[in-house]
Amino acid sequence: MTPEPLQELVERYDPEVFDATREETRVRLATTGDGAADAVIVGGVARLEDADGDPDAVLTADAATWRRIAEDVRGGMDAFQRRRLTVRHNLHVGVGFLAATSGQDTPGRLEFERADGLSYLQAGVGDPVLLVHGLGGTKVSMLPTVAALAPQFHAISVDLPGAGDSDKPVGAPYDPRFFAASLVRFLDALEIDRAHVVGNSLGGRVALELGLRHPERVHRLALLAPSLAWRRDRPWAPVLRLVRPELGLLQPAPRPVVEGIVRRLIPGGQDGWSAAGVDEFLRVYQTPRGRAAFYAAARQIYLEEPEGDDGFWPRLRTLQPDALFVWGRNDQIVPLAFARHVSEAVPGAQHVELDCGHVPQLERPRETHAAVLRFLS
Repeated sequence: MTPEPLQELVERYDPEVFDATREETRVRLATTGDGAADAVIVGGVARLEDADGDPDAVLTADAATWRRIAEDVRGGMDAFQRRRLTVRHNLHVGVGFLAATSGQDTPGRLEFERADGLSYLQAGVGDPVLLVHGLGGTKVSMLPTVAALAPQFHAISVDLPGAGDSDKPVGAPYDPRFFAASLVRFLDALEIDRAHVVGNSLGGRVALELGLRHPERVHRLALLAPSLAWRRDRPWAPVLRLVRPELGLLQPAPRPVVEGIVRRLIPGGQDGWSAAGVDEFLRVYQTPRGRAAFYAAARQIYLEEPEGDDGFWPRLRTLQPDALFVWGRNDQIVPLAFARHVSEAVPGAQHVELDCGHVPQLERPRETHAAVLRFLS
């Protein structure tokens, strides 16, 4: 194909939407069966060059899709959402580039920003909704939910500390209390007094902690397969209490081994959103600080005390904000049986069961987002 559609796309690059902070950022624009070119971003300016070296992100579509994207300023994100365009490797860079070349300049456009050490993306206008990803995920894993909520709400998806492109402090506890305090400071930085909160997996547990410790900052909680304290025996707890997650700073990360494990854990890990999610996990895990933060957060999930004066389940009974729990009938990480325990602790909570696993917003997006919208509206 001729490079005109790609050139037109690159010329629309807006650094106010996505500021590539590296000295040089390279985004490969590949045409199925017909070669590729690189959008090279330096100093807030993008230019089109021949494909060369290792790109930060790779965007792939057929020639007809690239032409539609060039003709329609909304085409890039639309094509991505419809899976006509794939983004691999660094999703922060790839999706940020799509947002920055959309040509949109109206309030509520998709933007990538940073506040109080945390990286986030936002879209839409209206009441704020804070979106929190799961363990090993990033803000981009909540992008389908941002797209679903943005027509009615100001949707904000944030990288938790230690994840994605946010700060990764060494030695931080990376427990629910630490994450909740970080998000309160983040809301303060955005001058948001109160928000709905939607969280998946670990993000759901963090959302619950926000509701428990800072109910005045939360309107409603939508919890997608949230991580919850184990109720059964934890035989490895004594050992894990002695092992410091900072060992992740030293441990080499054998990518083929880690990638094989992650692909087995994530349904459909070879394609679409799941493949992109694997890329994001590996991108962070391959860094010493990201690996140490991941170990610390996983360790805290396992070690959280279920009972006692400060145990999770007695505290859950004090939850004040209205809550919706979305459960996956095939979830192997947070089994559906937890719904009964939640109902006993929070009798007023609403529940939805879906035929999916642990990531409802990606596995069953239509049903998940319909339930969340009904609840928040």
